[in-house]
Amino acid sequence: MRPIAITWQRLVDENGETCPRCADTEAELDKAVRFLEKTLAPAGVRFVVEKKALPFQEVSMDPSLSNRLWIDGRSLEDWLEARVGQSACCGPCGDLKCRTLTVEGSVHETLPAELIIRGALLAVQRQVKQETARAGRR
Repeated sequence: MRPIAITWQRLVDENGETCPRCADTEAELDKAVRFLEKTLAPAGVRFVVEKKALPFQEVSMDPSLSNRLWIDGRSLEDWLEARVGQSACCGPCGDLKCRTLTVEGSVHETLPAELIIRGALLAVQRQVKQETARAGRR
């Protein structure tokens, strides 16, 4: 099974600082990946995580770029059928209205480990289906 890529991006200022909600998301991402690796490694499932830093100038033109996560090339909101929104932020984000996700009626400014895990498990499920279909054609 090929590794599943998880890519997360957030605003990082010139001092290497990010806002509290992105810092919290990073901690939640790390927690989710530890859980996924521990749980799925015996089945041969691996994850590759990339964390991208975006400059203020880029995020100021499109605040929805910050605190965005993709799993296996698909956005977390797509995996979870979530709605993207905005709310006021702070710290390095200044007065920007930063990204939120609404999942099943709950608004999340920080991406919790539970949602990241749910998205990753859906990606694993899709990959297993694809590999099973390929094996059936041989």
